[in-house]
Amino acid sequence: MAKDLKVRSDSQETVTCDSEDDSLKDFLIPDYIMLRESEVKKPSHVPSSPVIVFVNSKSGGQLGGELLVSYQTLLNKNQVFDMNENAPDKVLHQFYFNIEKLKHDGDSLAPEIQRRLRIIVAGGDGTAGWILGVISDLHLTQPPPVATVPLGTGNNLPFAFGWGKKNPGTDLESVKMFLNQVKDAKEMKVDSWHVLMRMKVPTREEGACDPIPPLDLPHSLHAVHRVDQSDALDKQGYRTFRGGFWNYFSMGMDAQVSYGFHTERKLNPEKFKNQASNKSAYAKLTCSQGWFWASLSQPSSWNIAQLANVSIMKKPGLWEALTIPPTIRSIICLNLPSFSGGLNPWGMPSKRRLSAREWTVPYVDDGFIEIVGFRNAWHGAVLYAPAGHGTRLAQARGIRFEFRKSATDHTFMRMDGEPWKQPLPKYDDTVTIEISCSGQVSMLATGTYPSKSVYDPNTPRTPKDNECDSDEEEAVVDISEEQRKFGAAPSFQLPEDFHISQVS
Repeated sequence: MAKDLKVRSDSQETVTCDSEDDSLKDFLIPDYIMLRESEVKKPSHVPSSPVIVFVNSKSGGQLGGELLVSYQTLLNKNQVFDMNENAPDKVLHQFYFNIEKLKHDGDSLAPEIQRRLRIIVAGGDGTAGWILGVISDLHLTQPPPVATVPLGTGNNLPFAFGWGKKNPGTDLESVKMFLNQVKDAKEMKVDSWHVLMRMKVPTREEGACDPIPPLDLPHSLHAVHRVDQSDALDKQGYRTFRGGFWNYFSMGMDAQVSYGFHTERKLNPEKFKNQASNKSAYAKLTCSQGWFWASLSQPSSWNIAQLANVSIMKKPGLWEALTIPPTIRSIICLNLPSFSGGLNPWGMPSKRRLSAREWTVPYVDDGFIEIVGFRNAWHGAVLYAPAGHGTRLAQARGIRFEFRKSATDHTFMRMDGEPWKQPLPKYDDTVTIEISCSGQVSMLATGTYPSKSVYDPNTPRTPKDNECDSDEEEAVVDISEEQRKFGAAPSFQLPEDFHISQVS
């Protein structure tokens, strides 16, 4: 069992509210429920919306640290955690262990806290994905719904459920307003997508699970074991990695830009203190890497069709080859209608396509992902137009990439904001990545949000005339010079001071 958590209130007693803070009593969790062997002191009030708060203090420059202090000031310090000091899996394991023990002992408050619990996570999309992964791995019969505070650069998860995409206020009043939104928020089910990767990796010793450097995978992918002996890939040195995503998985152009951004931020964190500077860095990387003129500056070996054989699952257990156009250099698998700062690459299919059942409106809980391709950054810029969208490739229940020896030894991939440089086979090896739907998580939604549920009677089933695109899949949208200047999103923007001489 996890050790006692690092964050403790000085008194080790339940925080009580004075008269001016009565509004906070609905969110408080007593110490004896959060901490093992703490003295039982029950509050007189049963909280209607108890919360556990996780804050990535390193997100959003200094905003993460400021937000952490505000939550700890308003709530019980033992229900607010800095993710850089307390791993979420240990926190939640201990919490549910305490809950079960108290329920066994006949405590009446513990089951109410468990039933009404809501999770708040403040950070970027990668931080939110970490929490969702932890909750999924707990296999709870009643998983708590999650609200996301936008502290990252893209903030696609918060935007998809109405929490916005701009850094929030960190003062006490702003936090109180957010807590009240959480209390009144609507719960939505969202598909979880399981990622399984098998590849040949040298390890520290025979039978070891962890790969040796320099393989640098995000924390959303971790080694589990060698492939099973009955598996066709049961060969010396093969390892299995698993992970998951709730927003998107992408490969190619956008992932390379993101990887360059994250690398620069690790080396020079002082230069990445706010969203404006982060977006400027994204834009300059897009230009310097040549994605606006990909056909001239990038080798054809980076085309998705040359990197991998791609298959999709349209019906359970039935795989079929997916033909990728030879000019596609970026592929995105979308679960939510939000990518690269709130854009929807799938767009809204025309009524003709909907009536022909070729495409459907994207729902977050229908067991399908939308697969979209892009040729270059100019192609991405069409998303800035009202009816803009990428090249729709498929809607599927799963997708599989099989990489064999090619002219390049690596590509770039990204899941929910976490990019990595993926090694590709050098000899007769195979790298296989398989994505499939695996259960659901619960999210909290507020206000007006783009995510739609297939089970929600208020969800529009057909697009309005002014919302859908044309019947031509590859319609060319006329983009004004001003729109070209600002681009579509951080991954595709041109900086204001850009000059063609900057491109190698």
